[in-house]
Amino acid sequence: MLTFGCPDRTGIIARISGFLADHGGMIVEAAYHTDPDSGWFFTRQVVRADSLPFDAEGLRERFGEVANELSAESSWQVRDTGERPRAVVLVSKAGHCLYDLLGRVASGELDVDIAAVIGNHDSLADITRAHGIPFHHVPFPAGDPDGKAAAFAKVRELVDAHDPHAIVLARFMQVLPAELCAAWTGRALNIHHSFLPSFIGAKPYHQAHTRGVKLVGATCHYVTADLDAGPIIEQDVIRVDHGDSVQDLVRKGRDIEKVTLARGLRWHLEGRVLVHGNRTMVL
Repeated sequence: MLTFGCPDRTGIIARISGFLADHGGMIVEAAYHTDPDSGWFFTRQVVRADSLPFDAEGLRERFGEVANELSAESSWQVRDTGERPRAVVLVSKAGHCLYDLLGRVASGELDVDIAAVIGNHDSLADITRAHGIPFHHVPFPAGDPDGKAAAFAKVRELVDAHDPHAIVLARFMQVLPAELCAAWTGRALNIHHSFLPSFIGAKPYHQAHTRGVKLVGATCHYVTADLDAGPIIEQDVIRVDHGDSVQDLVRKGRDIEKVTLARGLRWHLEGRVLVHGNRTMVL
């Protein structure tokens, strides 16, 4: 699979397809998008591995010349989709997103190896281990900045040991420090329990209830140092009405959080999400 973005110009598609055809590459899926505002072109190409005379690394080396010729962004990628992706999940106490992901993986619906689950509480240890996945409890001491920094250092050590394709914040109620956001750029995904940018911060369902909203939603986005302002991968909403209590909104909101996170994670793992600045293209 090949993904990249570059300044738009005539002949880009012909150059890519010509390069692949010259090596016998059979394109089985292709998507394109041109952003008129930025003047950039984006593409995702899936090529049959057995149609090429070299592996993914060989394709990466050879396509580098084309990428340079087209002034592609440095984030262009060639990935072997035959390699099953790995994810590490970060959690706190709320388990609905973790339960959902574990169920989707166990049923074969979500093609990913969850290498580990890390929690700043141990509430979800049993369900994690019941699925044969290691659980690591890393407590975060309240009111202790040095202790918190040490906890994040431990989390980073545990995560990086697996070199995951995705780090999933499944209602992990700790704000990642800027250095971790930078280290995990484009790999750390968060599920936010509201339809960003509305009702940000604490107790969004209480805010929504007070305002008498008719829809509540969830946002799956990449994590950046700007809190809850990273590039948005997926959003969805569910209808509510004046008869719903705060508890009803929380219950319905959790349903939409699970679906939105799973969908966003799937698209990320399939290499469908291209990021340019703070915008995403899902191809």
